[in-house]
Amino acid sequence: MRNRDHNQNSVTRRGLGILAAALGASAALMPMAAMAQSASSANLAMVGEPQSLDPMASTADLVGTIMQHVYEPLFTFDANWATQPMLAAALPTVSADGKTYTIELRKGVKLHNGRDLDSEDVVASLKRWLEMTPRGKGLAKSITSLTAKSPSTVEIQLSKVEPALLAHLALPSGFAAIMAKESIATPLTEFIGTGPYKFRERKPDQFVVLVKHDGYASRSEPASGYAGKREAKIDELRFIPVPSANTRVEGAIAGQYHFADQLPVESYKKVSAASGTRPVLTMPFGFPYFPTNTKQGPMADRKVRQAFQMALDLEEVMMAGFGEPKFFALAAEHFPKGSPFYSEAGKDKYSKPDVAGAKKLLADAKYDGTPIRILNSKQYDFHHRMALVMAEQLKAAGFKVQLDVVDWATLVQRRGDPALWDIYITHSAFLPEPMLSPPQLGEGAPGWWSSPAKEAALNAFNNEPDPAKRGALWGKVQQVVYDEVPYIRAGNFAALAGASPKMSGYAAMPWPSFWNVALAK
Repeated sequence: MRNRDHNQNSVTRRGLGILAAALGASAALMPMAAMAQSASSANLAMVGEPQSLDPMASTADLVGTIMQHVYEPLFTFDANWATQPMLAAALPTVSADGKTYTIELRKGVKLHNGRDLDSEDVVASLKRWLEMTPRGKGLAKSITSLTAKSPSTVEIQLSKVEPALLAHLALPSGFAAIMAKESIATPLTEFIGTGPYKFRERKPDQFVVLVKHDGYASRSEPASGYAGKREAKIDELRFIPVPSANTRVEGAIAGQYHFADQLPVESYKKVSAASGTRPVLTMPFGFPYFPTNTKQGPMADRKVRQAFQMALDLEEVMMAGFGEPKFFALAAEHFPKGSPFYSEAGKDKYSKPDVAGAKKLLADAKYDGTPIRILNSKQYDFHHRMALVMAEQLKAAGFKVQLDVVDWATLVQRRGDPALWDIYITHSAFLPEPMLSPPQLGEGAPGWWSSPAKEAALNAFNNEPDPAKRGALWGKVQQVVYDEVPYIRAGNFAALAGASPKMSGYAAMPWPSFWNVALAK
């Protein structure tokens, strides 16, 4: 399944298969004939068939997961989610007004066709990305020129400050892949990038095969997240579509797959006890959050929203959703330590249940007992389980509560009408740039949060081109979120995968990558 709540940014996240994928129908294990391969191959069980192998034609994270091995971006994220150069030689030089980015390219980078990468490849690729992808189209409105100033220099000029520009260029989903200019077509028929692996073959519903690029020019910095040194230690990567979560689990346990993505958390003990695989948790993978209707109904009163926040014991809520503490983490901070946006602002208001205090706020607000409608869906079981516990906590604090349980499509439709809900339950994948998620930080998203404090904090944040200063300004935005409660971010949750004991060097990240990974014979 895909994250449903990034439509404001049109960014499709990696699916929440960790809980819901078990709903998929069971299938027989992949016939061994389809698995024929060399001894230096890795069988990688993915959640399904990629919609495309063109990373600009689809925002599906499965496409990005596979093709990030073939194509590389100008910039990427390290293990702390800081932006680092990849095909760029260094971070860009930015003009004093924040509107001109000068990007120097690494020299000696070879494309898969043997030619050296140059600035014309980069400009042609980025122009295609600006025309084809949702995030690119959004940025294109601010880009006045994109030019190759020399064979190794690219210049981007903006009409207004876009401090999230590098994060957009680095994100692997629907990503700004740099490709050989002569291969550019719609649709792509050749996949010529600079990555540590080259495309070899695709057989729909069977596999996508990538092979080692012997001419790969790696960065020299130590590997960190997606940044730094990349080395193809496995000769062949074989991405196999396995839609059934149960089949992925059983194939991993049997040693049929060297890696199996997005396993149901219920399989953790079974995977842990198996000799053919070992559990791998990616944390944070995502976060549940609860938007409030600031436009209409009881939640339009800030004191009522603050009472809602004060009524919640988020440890109980998260436990209801995810079952065991190993699958979630309480986190007052919206971004983890090491992130440029780490802040403890508002921490004193996070998961501090105070029934008496909540009742007093409701009395001060003259709350009249109008039912608080919690819109949720059983399609995501953990959403509904959290809603049930939340409802009891709110009742204890003096709220009247109405649980509106609908299918997900209906929820998406209803949340657009302020007359139909007061709180809804959703989730997002973790994204390293604040303005990518949640959409309530923007304008017009369900909840319709607008206030002078929000405008002031976000204007300061989004008009600061200096990344270091911008990181410090995020804390003021986070504080306003805790003060005005446009949504409550419940905490972080993990994704579960299975990796063979023969596999070494795998680093858990939201988009699985297999450079720097080795297989023992």
